[in-house]
Amino acid sequence: MTANEDQEMELEALRSIYEGDDCFKELSPVSFQFRIGDLDDSKSFLLEVSWPESYPETAPHISLDAFFNNRIFLETKQYILSKFSEQVEANLGTAMMYTLFEWAKENQETLMENHQPVTSAVTLISNSDVMNNSTSVSKKKEKKEQLTKAQKRKLIGRTDNKGELPRGWNWVDVIK
Repeated sequence: MTANEDQEMELEALRSIYEGDDCFKELSPVSFQFRIGDLDDSKSFLLEVSWPESYPETAPHISLDAFFNNRIFLETKQYILSKFSEQVEANLGTAMMYTLFEWAKENQETLMENHQPVTSAVTLISNSDVMNNSTSVSKKKEKKEQLTKAQKRKLIGRTDNKGELPRGWNWVDVIK
């Protein structure tokens, strides 16, 4: 069999195995994403795998660069990738995607044992900015607008007994 035939057979197998599984996403016929763990689990990560032309004789390209993985430390990512490269070496020459995905699911705890849930610096900065902005806005709201006696009389003359402006007070007449 040629490499392309092997890839097509493995692609069909992956599609049939992971059909309806929201953890598996086919980005293209040679590129996939697989989420290890639940969405709300802090130890979950997203694995991106792409096949080179000569796959399965050469190793697939495995990446943890997805935005989903931003909360994982670089050291943890490097550890996960080193463990994956060991698995790839052991399965080189055979269709290995299913084996890799299942191995990752079984060893998720081991792979993420050094992971400490982290919030990115960008999030921290934006939260502090939001807090500063909300306090400055609330200070501005506390200061009431000062009206002159003439402005107050004019405002009272336009409002009804409830203090509301009559319907259509700001409508503009359309001239034909």
